[in-house]
Amino acid sequence: MVDTMSEKSLLRRSIPFLLTIFIVVADQLSKAWIVANVPQGTMYASYLNDFISIWHVRNQAIGFSIGAGLPMVAKILLFIVLPLGILTFMVIFLLRTKELTGLQHWLSAALVGGGLGNIIDRIFREDWVVDFVSLRIYGLFGLERWPTFNVADSTVVVAGIALMLTVLFGGRSREKQKQSADGTD
Repeated sequence: MVDTMSEKSLLRRSIPFLLTIFIVVADQLSKAWIVANVPQGTMYASYLNDFISIWHVRNQAIGFSIGAGLPMVAKILLFIVLPLGILTFMVIFLLRTKELTGLQHWLSAALVGGGLGNIIDRIFREDWVVDFVSLRIYGLFGLERWPTFNVADSTVVVAGIALMLTVLFGGRSREKQKQSADGTD
């Protein structure tokens, strides 16, 4: 009976990884479409009076081109090996922990999907990460346009902010709530 309960618990904690898979697939399909249909360095289309435009650009570093000037060995260690280690730790943690709420599990699974999307590019694409969404921000932060991004990038940002908000302002995990209700907290 104990094994069945732990198997059910593990299965319940594994379900959010369906979102991870969905994000990786959506990210890679959107990038594959851009690579196949938009020559690198060119704009495909512009929408909403140039608020949103679709481009094909590459980023050989991380967000905002941080680390672009690093030697390739450093890039591999800092932008592939280290993130893979962190993502591996996150997956193991998410499969074992009962401390997170259901929402926090889903948001963490989204972070893993976004991270994997860009790591896949860094490993398998010659010019590394494909970025294609460009937003006009009308001089905010001294920029006319926000740096170009992709599905993985936006997932990491949105899920990361939402996860921080749930940690700062959200409730406690179901296990903690149950303990409090039982008076065992």
